[in-house]
Amino acid sequence: MQKFISSFQNQAIKRVLQLQEKSRARKKEQAFVVEGQREISLAIKGGYELRELYYTADLFPAENVKNLLSSVSSPVAITEISSEVYQKIAYRGSTEGVLAVVGSRELSLQKLTFKTKNPLILVAEAPEKPGNIGALLRTADAAAVDAVLIANPRTDLFNPNIIRSSVGCLFTNQIATGSTSKIIAFLKEQKIAIFGAALQASVPYHTANFTGRSAIVVGTEATGLSQQWLENTSQNIIIPMEGVIDSMNVSVAAGILIFEAKRQRR
Repeated sequence: MQKFISSFQNQAIKRVLQLQEKSRARKKEQAFVVEGQREISLAIKGGYELRELYYTADLFPAENVKNLLSSVSSPVAITEISSEVYQKIAYRGSTEGVLAVVGSRELSLQKLTFKTKNPLILVAEAPEKPGNIGALLRTADAAAVDAVLIANPRTDLFNPNIIRSSVGCLFTNQIATGSTSKIIAFLKEQKIAIFGAALQASVPYHTANFTGRSAIVVGTEATGLSQQWLENTSQNIIIPMEGVIDSMNVSVAAGILIFEAKRQRR
């Protein structure tokens, strides 16, 4: 039987808030919150396990719930909540009236599978800002790269800010996380050339050859790539700067490099 909740003090509502706000709660429960019809649809399409759905009929009619869950075969606990409760637990300003609790996934290198013999991979070392991570995932989706690897992650990838800023591309990309040393070992084992975006011993990015098995590695705007990456790259590449400043946003730089690789591969 479907429940209706109108109290902020309800334990289920408090739990959803914990999952929204605390990485520790997400890790303990192996679950996270996804807001919005498009993002929930992408999570379903990406094979994530939908456990619970909360909606307010004022913004998201019951018929929409039925349509949203039409392709889900496993049972989902559906709860209608008042619009006041929804406003309390919704993370985003632009409200759609629906959110879900979704089972998280182990993002391990061992689970990566490449559909092509000539993969193109984006690697980001220690990205910290959720907005940058979300933008990197959007760029990776736009270019249909084979995988996104996050080395030495500093932020929980199931953070609601990442889901929001990636507009659901967390679910459309193949993602793995690991230490820098493990990712380097993985790339070498897979015979994937490592192109590091760096100032040292670098060539202009458009002169590098990305037509083979390639990984493009970007670091943080503040410190760039760590010494460990610089010692293990096949080639360092640089985007020549023609203005006054000497760096650009990491997601913008990644977009330029990835789409140059895509251009060469055509």
